Amino acid sequence: MLTTLLIKVFVPNPEQPEDPPSRLAYGMLCGLITLAVNILLFGFKLAIGIISGSIAIATDAINNLSDAGSAMITVVGFKLAAKRADAEHPFGHGRMEYVAGLLIAVIIIAVGGNFLKESIVRIIRPQPVDMPHALAYLYGATVAAKLWLLFFTRRVGRAIHSEAIGAVAFDCLSDILITGIVLISVVAAHYSSLPIDGCAGTLVAIIVIAGGINSLRKIINPLLGERPDPALVDELRRRLLACAGIRGVHDVIVHNYGPSTYFASAHAEVDRDGDLVAMHNILEAAELEIARCMPVRVILHCDPYVTADPQTRLWRQRCEDAVRAIDRHFVVYDLNLDIATKAPADDATANGIAANSTAANGANANAAATAPGAGPVLHFHLLIPRNYPLSQDAINAKLTETLQAHDPKLSVHIDFISSFV
Repeated sequence: MLTTLLIKVFVPNPEQPEDPPSRLAYGMLCGLITLAVNILLFGFKLAIGIISGSIAIATDAINNLSDAGSAMITVVGFKLAAKRADAEHPFGHGRMEYVAGLLIAVIIIAVGGNFLKESIVRIIRPQPVDMPHALAYLYGATVAAKLWLLFFTRRVGRAIHSEAIGAVAFDCLSDILITGIVLISVVAAHYSSLPIDGCAGTLVAIIVIAGGINSLRKIINPLLGERPDPALVDELRRRLLACAGIRGVHDVIVHNYGPSTYFASAHAEVDRDGDLVAMHNILEAAELEIARCMPVRVILHCDPYVTADPQTRLWRQRCEDAVRAIDRHFVVYDLNLDIATKAPADDATANGIAANSTAANGANANAAATAPGAGPVLHFHLLIPRNYPLSQDAINAKLTETLQAHDPKLSVHIDFISSFV
């Protein structure tokens, strides 16, 4: 109820979290709420830690202080990320959010390392812990505040797809676990002479460090250039194929410049029998359509697609059948057929087949196509997964053998490509 009220009051147009003003409001609200809650918890836990003499509780209090600092970085990061593109940063400032998340993770790891050192010292030189029951109850009540903050940050993080806020939500979960461990250790210290307080502090520090490393790993990936979300790529392909005149899409490359900010390039297959102006208009209309309905600015490269020549269509079908027999994930594109000695395709298509040739790809293809008595030359690109278990030479040999079964004089030239998405 409180979460819904805060979002309704402080976030304009909350149903459209990808809208830049709405996203900024979500991020600022989450950062400021997290900052306020953690400052209050820091002061509250520090007072309890000082009164009781518990290193574990004091460590937990400092952990909340680091969370407050992280929240401040989150606020600054969202504010900077919302800046418009300028001459120095023509792709915008969206990656500042990742930088903010990176700083948060580093702070968590550093604070955890310091806690670990102090807790080990407390194990070696234990000190008494005196926790009145009233303070224990008050300390335990702080879990409720962190539990609400966990649900709040998780809801906001999922709404705006923010890794930085996702790191804050994970930190809230670790804080709840930490508080529970510390509370148990403080109660147990009354009944044992073992250095339980130092042991609990050590465990808390390890949890903090592990959480920081996990957040660091998640945030470094988009900064390095990770594979884009497959759902985004599938939607991009689907929308491009729905555009008039586009018969195929391949060689898709997507660059992330912040949450919901993407720049992409792709090869679009269009009918080569059309004029250049028509091809240009088809691609430009598709680019505008993608910009209108997706957070992607795409640049399309024109690939001519042969549709009129029946023999080229036949060999494309044969090629696709041979490729699917090896792996259904393989994709054939940029297929060209050069005919020097006209080879009959089959009884159904041999009659009336035109002998018009396309430009050969590469010196080898030209030589094969013009040599006396040479057969047709088939040249195409083959998209295969990265690190595929079957070698390219083995794939080439299998496809050549299958295709030459239709015409022993056929020359096959394959360019192997691995996808960036």
